[in-house]
Amino acid sequence: MATFSVNSERLLGHIRELGTIGRESDGRLSRLALSDADRLGRDCLVSWIRAAGLDVAIDQIGNIFGIWANDKNRDQPPVMLGSHIDTVINAGIYDGCYGVIAGLEVIQTFKDADVRPDRPIVVASFTNEEGVRFSPDMMGSCVYAGGLDLQKALATRGTDGAILGSELNRIGYAGNYTPGFLHPAAYLELHIEQGPVLERTGTSIGAVADLQGISWQRITIEGQANHAGTTPMAFRSDAGYVAARIMTFVHDRASASEASGVATVGTIAFEPNAINVIPSRATLTVDLRNPDEKRLLKDERSLAEFLSRLQTTEHVKIQAEQLARSSPVTFDPEIVALIEDVASSRGVTSRRMTSGAGHDAQMLSAIAPTAMIFVPSRRGISHNPDEFTSDEALVEGANVLLEVVRRLM
Repeated sequence: MATFSVNSERLLGHIRELGTIGRESDGRLSRLALSDADRLGRDCLVSWIRAAGLDVAIDQIGNIFGIWANDKNRDQPPVMLGSHIDTVINAGIYDGCYGVIAGLEVIQTFKDADVRPDRPIVVASFTNEEGVRFSPDMMGSCVYAGGLDLQKALATRGTDGAILGSELNRIGYAGNYTPGFLHPAAYLELHIEQGPVLERTGTSIGAVADLQGISWQRITIEGQANHAGTTPMAFRSDAGYVAARIMTFVHDRASASEASGVATVGTIAFEPNAINVIPSRATLTVDLRNPDEKRLLKDERSLAEFLSRLQTTEHVKIQAEQLARSSPVTFDPEIVALIEDVASSRGVTSRRMTSGAGHDAQMLSAIAPTAMIFVPSRRGISHNPDEFTSDEALVEGANVLLEVVRRLM
C-alpha cells in the first residue's frame, strides 16, 4: 500500500473548533461530563462522524461510536480508536479530544484513499473519563469493558446532586446499544503525554507499555472545635493539624521511595474554616499511584496504619473512603513494538514509557489487545489552559496512528 498521510488542516481545524465549545464568559474551557457544554461538544462530534459517512451508535452509558464497515467486513471484530471529549474545569484543548479527533481523521484518510480494510474501524468517545462531576473517572469505558455495573453507573450522583442517568436523558445521549456491543480486535489511544519526558529527551513518539495503578481516597477527620487562643496545645483535638500530618506523610513516603510511585493531596477543606477556631473537621483526598501492584498495596497499608496511629495519638476520629481503585495495566507487547517500528520507519525517535495518568485504554485492555501512543506536551502541562502540543507533533502522532492501524487492519 502506498504511503499517505492524514489531512493536517482538517485534523488541526477539528481540534481547534472543539476547543471553542464550552468556553465560559471568562474564557475558561469547561466541558464537564453530561453538562450542557458536553452536549454541544457531543453534537459537534456526531456531526463530524456523520459528515465522514460513518454509522453513529450510542450505548446506554452515552459512549459515542463512529463505525466504518461494509458488507464484506461487518462481521469481523473492529480496530477501535478513541479517547474522550469531556474536560476538567479550566482545561486545555488537547487532553482526550486529540485521540478522538485523530481516530476520526485516520478513518477519513483511509476513506479518501479508497482503502478497503479487512475489518471495520471504529472511533469511540467514552463518557465521563475525567470524573470531575461524576465519580469514578473512566466510567464510560469501565462500563463498556464490564468493570462497572451499568445500573450502578446510571444511578451515580454528581457533585451538583444530579443523577447521571437523568442527565444522559436530559442532554439526549442515553443510547440504546448495550455497552460492549462491539468487541474490538485491538484498541489504540493517541494522547498528549501529560508529562515532560518526551520533550526533555527530545523524543517524538512515546510507545506506552504500561499504566500506573491508581488509588483514590477521601479522608475525613473529626476533631473538636475550640477557641484558638484559650485552648492549650496539649488539650486540642485539631482536625487541621492531623490533615497536615497526613499530607506530610504521603509526600515524604513517596519522595523517599526508590520506586516510581507518587502521592498527591489534591483537595482539602476545614470546618468551620475560621481564623480563630480550631478546625472540628477536615476533609482531604489522597491520590496514590504506582506501576507495581505490590508497592501500591504497601503504600495503601502504610497510610491506613498511619491513620490508625493518628486517631490514638491526636484524639480524633478518622474515616477513609475509597473513591476509585485501578490496578496497574500492561499493554499488548506486540502492539507496543509495532508503534516503535512504525516510528522508526517514519524516521522519528520513540521510547517505551509508563503512563502516570489513567486513560480509557486501561479499561479496554481488559477485553482487547491495547496500547497507547504519546506525543510531547510542552513542559508536561495538562489539565490547564496552558496545555500545548505543537501542530507538527500532533500531525506526526496521527500519522503514526494511521500506519499502526493500517498494519492491524
